Amino acid sequence: MKAPHFTHLTAAECRTLLRRNTVGRLAFLNHNEVDIEPIHYVFDGKWLFGRTSAGTKLHALSHSPYVAFEIDEVHGVFDWSSVVVHGTYYILRDDATSPSDRRTAARARSLLRNIVPETLRAGDPVPFRQVVFGVYIARVEGRAASSKDVKPQRPPSRVRRTRQSRLKAAARRAARG
Repeated sequence: MKAPHFTHLTAAECRTLLRRNTVGRLAFLNHNEVDIEPIHYVFDGKWLFGRTSAGTKLHALSHSPYVAFEIDEVHGVFDWSSVVVHGTYYILRDDATSPSDRRTAARARSLLRNIVPETLRAGDPVPFRQVVFGVYIARVEGRAASSKDVKPQRPPSRVRRTRQSRLKAAARRAARG
């Protein structure tokens, strides 16, 4: 078996993966233990939006709102991409006092309807999930593995290196006077 090639994903590659997927895992602290639950979500730049039902997760997050969230695309043992988001969990309410908070809640509902059109309407397939939430993203990191041939990047041409060397030498001479 060929040795895999591991890489860090760029910010743009991480955003592409977050937009392309709709199911991930939310990790949070619950009574001094890390818990993790699968959720469906939508990505909106600086936010992940989802919904849940009342219970242990909401209780735990009311005490410690800092979370990690992960998605993966797996095509084989050594052919995968993974993105981890770190952020803060907020419950989004239509009756929030701040107009900005109400707009964020409305945007979350609208975006969630892109993946489940009946969200919070008649015919909702999960009507017990009444709590809309957002994770405000503080940091995003991604990694990938590939077992396919990766073309090594060519170093700059010798002519270019020589030109760069001449420019640096000229700059040093000018600095000396």
